[in-house]
Amino acid sequence: VQLQAYGGGLVQAGGSLRLSCVVSGGNITGPNVMGWYRQAPGKQRELVVRVVSGVGSGGSTTYGDSVKGRFTISRDNAKRTMFLQMNSLKPDDTAVYYCAAHDLKSMMMYWGQGTLVTVSS
Repeated sequence: VQLQAYGGGLVQAGGSLRLSCVVSGGNITGPNVMGWYRQAPGKQRELVVRVVSGVGSGGSTTYGDSVKGRFTISRDNAKRTMFLQMNSLKPDDTAVYYCAAHDLKSMMMYWGQGTLVTVSS
């Protein structure tokens, strides 16, 4: 399984950006977690949003506290693409954004290469 993230760039504070993550190669058919993480300069990688699927009676979506109400995750399963819509961007959102997929059956974790988002004040 390979993941490739696109869509980063430079945007002014208050602006919007949409990131895409294309999944190719093998399929993750069982329970899994898919989502976005970010890492700002000098800081640890942190959760942006994750979606748990195929576990129990349904799935769940968890957003990091700093992005709730501003960021939205979505998927186009036919195109095997995951999106991150980012609105009302702030300079603190500046980071390298990574998409990730965690196969809960095999316990394999897959990461995209990261895409840089820079928000200017």
